Amino acid sequence: MDTRLNPFAADPATMKAFIDFSMGISPNLIDPHLAHLVKIRASQLNGCANCLHMHAAEARKDGESEDRILLTGAWEEAPIYTDRERAALAWTDALTLLPESRAPRHVYDEVHAHFSEDEIVKLTMTIALINAWNRFGAGLRMTQSFGVRKAAA
Repeated sequence: MDTRLNPFAADPATMKAFIDFSMGISPNLIDPHLAHLVKIRASQLNGCANCLHMHAAEARKDGESEDRILLTGAWEEAPIYTDRERAALAWTDALTLLPESRAPRHVYDEVHAHFSEDEIVKLTMTIALINAWNRFGAGLRMTQSFGVRKAAA
């Protein structure tokens, strides 16, 4: 796998603005433990090794168990998630795979059963942000978090 380009070197102003926006809004969105699960799951679906590596490491640092991190790939069959987490993971799947899923009503209804309307907006923003980051990570084959080719491009 080869890194395609370093977006931080190619367009520092745009990437700084995106980081500033992401960092400015992310801490105020949803519970950090739930955010970790959502970011890990979306990164799995999008095949973004960079983001998956980073968010799994952050989850471990914040005390998330290895089982809960690893089982996000099979969350529907894993009984270790709360109903609220399961609703958030289903919403993550639906929005990350939007062209295929079309965000079905039953998934929204389940999210609405466990989250207030403002929490749904915040959860949706968390999902949107990680999907945007995944486009950079997977699309440009970013590998910075692995310490590989840090100075690439």
